[in-house]
Amino acid sequence: MIFSWLKRRRRRKLLAQPFPQAWIPWLERLPFYVGLDDGERARLDDILRVIVAEKNWSGAEDFPVTEEMRVVIAAQAALLILDIEHDYYRRVDEIIVRPRAYEASYERRAGGVVSVGSHNAGEAWYRGPVILAWDGVRQGAADPKDGHNLVFHEFAHKLDMLDGFVDGTPPLHRRDTYKLWTQVMTSEYAALKEAARRGRRSVLDRYGATNEAEFFAVATETFFEKPVQLQRKHASLYDLLQAYYRQDPIERLRRADSG
Repeated sequence: MIFSWLKRRRRRKLLAQPFPQAWIPWLERLPFYVGLDDGERARLDDILRVIVAEKNWSGAEDFPVTEEMRVVIAAQAALLILDIEHDYYRRVDEIIVRPRAYEASYERRAGGVVSVGSHNAGEAWYRGPVILAWDGVRQGAADPKDGHNLVFHEFAHKLDMLDGFVDGTPPLHRRDTYKLWTQVMTSEYAALKEAARRGRRSVLDRYGATNEAEFFAVATETFFEKPVQLQRKHASLYDLLQAYYRQDPIERLRRADSG
């Protein structure tokens, strides 16, 4: 209880300070940030400040992690939890930044399968760090409509892990929505696996056919980056994710385009 009180006190003190003006140019280069309305931007600014301040940031291979890197990564992670109940990714103590994609020298089974020797851009460890390749972060942030965003993907895994399972089902807002979630996700996952098997194209990246956890992470990327296409091709999936994230990326896309 004392620890929680001290944490809340530190956060209030942090958020009472003026927003760092040096961060604004970095944020305004993130295409999604332009589409935020005033209320969304204020909430995101507060969330990203806490993430930047509270997480342990480190660079692999002696890679220097700059303030810009922390802000750009934290802002994208903050977007996912903008309108859902959260504690700033409480199970993420450390964010490790690597300069580029890397070869995995081990095998793990959490948040997706990583085979020995696989080429990897990021990882989300259960009760462990998030690992991100900076070149992948930059590429995903620069193109908001390609359906690929490394930060969205790995932090979606962290949301999935909050209930203690890595199964593509994060803790939902209401108990009576689990049945619908299971029905829609099971159907859409099976459809993507079949499309991948037949070599058919889909708005969802075929990596989502790896397992249920990867499907949720890929669907999250698509929801935020290709919302119009997702709604057109997979309306039930779009509606499900909109209800979970409590956001309307299509409207935000319109605002960003008009801006």
